[in-house]
Parts: sequence; structure tokens; C-alpha cells
Amino acid sequence: MIILKSPEEIARMEVAGRVVAETLAAIREFVRPGMTTLNLDRFAEECIRKAGAKPAFKGYRGYPYTICASVNSEVVHGLPSADRRLKEGDIIGIDLGVVVDGYYGDAAVTLPLGKVGGEALRLLRVTEESLERAIAKARAGNHLSDISHAVQSYVEAQGYSVVVDFVGHGIGRNLHEDPQVPNFGEEGKGPKLRPGMVLAIEPMVNAGGSEVEILEDQWTVVTRDGSLSAHFEHTVAITGNGPRVLTLLVG
Repeated sequence: MIILKSPEEIARMEVAGRVVAETLAAIREFVRPGMTTLNLDRFAEECIRKAGAKPAFKGYRGYPYTICASVNSEVVHGLPSADRRLKEGDIIGIDLGVVVDGYYGDAAVTLPLGKVGGEALRLLRVTEESLERAIAKARAGNHLSDISHAVQSYVEAQGYSVVVDFVGHGIGRNLHEDPQVPNFGEEGKGPKLRPGMVLAIEPMVNAGGSEVEILEDQWTVVTRDGSLSAHFEHTVAITGNGPRVLTLLVG
């Protein structure tokens, strides 16, 4: 069941979204080669709690950390670790969520560390642009699959592939709600978008094939062929005036 949010609820979700955006911005400034992904996790939790919010991921379905930190060929759900030290030329996907007064926000970015190869930078650019194209389709009267098709058609035209085993989702008073938001599909399918729907739209794009597998830690998802992967995400409300990105950093 898709839960429609009132304008007041969307405003409350925007408060949570602002904490997500500010934390990701702080991580962007903080991260550097040589630090561990566990350092990043602790820094993120400190930022979130200072803002009066709670980490949404920590303890969710048994997940033990504040952020997901996915490096290079890791797609999503990478576990922070004191043993994972970042290197010059890495790319790292940072996915995080917060909860404020019972409402959730969720977003992700993939960041380059130091001097990164041109192909990796192109992958990041294409993935972020696919998210922008998806958000542009998040308008009342469109179909859910119009968002999905916008991602797939653009990504594949650039020679990359979208992950099909993991998808975006609705969000609100729960971190994951209906509907699922795939990054693939034909246009004009699925439910019509209505004001009050709030979606976490999150393209996951591989430089190689779309196939993924889960490591023995039961969390970390990697590309099966070892190719690089990128992940970008925003929480987006459908309104009568078009898409409203709730996790956008103001200014």
C-alpha cells in the first residue's frame, strides 16, 4: 500500500532530509585517502547526533553501522571497517539515512578520492545525471516506470548497466515503504504518481555487467565481474508543482 503524505508530513521529512544533506556534505569535506571507512562511520554518526537526529540504518534489520561505505566494485551496503583504508584513486559510495521525530530521510553519493581515472569520473557523472533525469520524471500524472525508464535508457546509452537486484523505495514514517522503485523498465507502467508520494530514487550503475553478488559478511554487494560501481540517491516528494527534493543541500 502506497502511503500518501500530507504537506505537513513532507515538511517534517524535509527536516530529516536536511540533516542527511548536511552530513553528506560534511563527509565530502572530511574524507581523504589514508583514513578508514570506520573513521567515516564514526564521523557521520557524530554529525547526525549533533543535529538532534538518529542514524536510520544503525540497528535496522541488524545492520551495525551508521553509513554504508561501498568502495570501487562494491555496489551498496558496504560495511565500514577499521581494516578498510581508503587509497588515492578510489571511489566510495556513502549511503546514509536519518530519522527525526519519526520521519525518515535517505540519500547517497559516490565520491572520488584524490586523482581518479577518467573512466571512473565518467561513471560517477553518468550515474548522477541518470538520477537527475529520473527526478525530472517524478511528476504527478506520470507512471512510476517513467522514473525507472529514465535511468535505464540513459545509463545504457552511455555503455553502462543498471543493477536490477536492488531498487529504490517509498519512504516516510518507515525507512522502506511501498512502492519499489526499480532502475529499469518500460515507460507508462505501474501506478500513476500522485501528490503526497515520497520516493527514495537511487540509481546503482555498473561500468561492466549488471550482475552482482553478496559477500560472506551477508551485507556487502559487489559487481560479479569486478567492475566499478556508482550509487546516487535522493528522497523526492511528488507535489502538484513538480518534484521536491527533500535531501538537497540548500545553497
